[in-house]
Amino acid sequence: MDYFKRIQCAIEFIEMNLREELKITEIASQACFSAFHFQRLFQAISGFTVQQYIRKRRLSEAAVGLKRSNQKVLDIALEYQYSSQEAFTRAFEKSFGVTPGRYRNGDIDISRQHKINFLDYQKNTKGDLDVNKPVMLQLDTIKIIGHEYKTSLNHEQHYNEIPGFYDHFGKNEHFMRIPNKIAPGMSYGIACYFQDNGEFSFVIGEEVEGEAEDLAKGFIYMEIPAGKYAEFNASGPNGRVQDVRNYIYGTWLPNSNFERREGPDFEITDVMNSSFPDLDIKVYIPIE
Repeated sequence: MDYFKRIQCAIEFIEMNLREELKITEIASQACFSAFHFQRLFQAISGFTVQQYIRKRRLSEAAVGLKRSNQKVLDIALEYQYSSQEAFTRAFEKSFGVTPGRYRNGDIDISRQHKINFLDYQKNTKGDLDVNKPVMLQLDTIKIIGHEYKTSLNHEQHYNEIPGFYDHFGKNEHFMRIPNKIAPGMSYGIACYFQDNGEFSFVIGEEVEGEAEDLAKGFIYMEIPAGKYAEFNASGPNGRVQDVRNYIYGTWLPNSNFERREGPDFEITDVMNSSFPDLDIKVYIPIE
C-alpha cells in the first residue's frame, strides 16, 4: 500500500483549499483513510499534526501576501480563515516572533512552512529504532473488562497521559474489580472508540470469560475482534512502547505491504515478569 502517495493526495487537497474551511474528514478521504488513522499516520511520519501543518501553511502564505500585496491585514486574516485581525496577529506573532505589521514594513527574515512532499519522507525513512520484525498472528475474539480513560492525539496528549492511566489503575487496585479473569497478571491496554477530532479511549483491563453485570463505576465490557494482527515486541525501559508505536505508524506500516484494519490496537504487559522501569510488553496492530 503506497501510504506516502495517498497522504500526498491529501496534501494537494489542503494546498488547493488553504483559503477555505477544511474538515479533517474531507482531508482524510483524499487518502482513503479514516480521519483518526490519517491523523495518526501523518503525525507519526512528519512529526507534527495535520492541524499544525494547516496553520503553519496558512500563516506562511499570509506572510507572502503581506509582502507582495497591498491588502489590508484584516482582509488577509479573513482570507486565511482567521475570525479577526487580533486572532491573526496573535497567531502570526506566536509562529514567527513578529507582528504582521512589523513584518510587512521591515526587513525581517522568518522561517516559513513550505508545502511538504511525503515522497521525500519515504526516501528519508530509515527506521533506525532497534525493533524486531513483527510476528503475524491470527487471533480469536478476546473478551475484556477494563477501566476506560479518555485521551487525544492532539499535542501528543496520549503519550503524556497513558502512563498516568496505568499508574492510576494500579494504585487504585482496579484489577481487583475485574470478575471472571482468565489470565491474571496479563494487563491489556486498548486504544479504541476513535473520534474524527483525534480523541479516543484507552481501556486498561484483563481478559475475561464473558460479559458481567453490575460493573464498577468507570468499567466497561468490550471485545477485541478476531482477525490478523502484527505483534511487535516492545519490552524494555518504561516509555519504549511509545517509541515502538511511532516506529509502527511512522516507518513500518507505511513501508509494508499491509493495510491497517479498522478496530482497536492494543498492548499486553506481562505484569508478573515486569519490574519497573523495565516492562515485558507486546503491541498488536490489526492488519489485512
